[in-house]
Amino acid sequence: MRSTHDAFHVAVPTHDLDEAVRFYVFGLGAKLARRYDDRVTFDFFGDQLVCHLDAAAVAAEPVEYPRHFGVTFARAEDFDRLLRLVEHRKLRVLSGPATRFEGTAEQHRTIFLADPSNNVLEFKQYEDPRLQY
Repeated sequence: MRSTHDAFHVAVPTHDLDEAVRFYVFGLGAKLARRYDDRVTFDFFGDQLVCHLDAAAVAAEPVEYPRHFGVTFARAEDFDRLLRLVEHRKLRVLSGPATRFEGTAEQHRTIFLADPSNNVLEFKQYEDPRLQY
């Protein structure tokens, strides 16, 4: 089990570091941690996200499944806050907000976004917080 001092790390390609900063910092509210000529590192909801400059690796179109990343919020109010932010900042929504598996134990709310390099992000929140993991 990791401690609260550890961070999960994910790296994705980007075609433009400036656009990545605009989306993640000024769009989603991530914190800029470090920037280099070939990559930018963010504090992404307490974990580490790195956008590597590699236009050839960028998907032509965003596809939700199977590859995406994001945050599962424990609290409904945090998910609601994100939805307001997405609407206010007019971030690119691929699908949702929606409720999945309605009426089952796995019922949860979800929204899929795409960053400027077509990396897909999913944010969700389960009715039953025990299903967060």
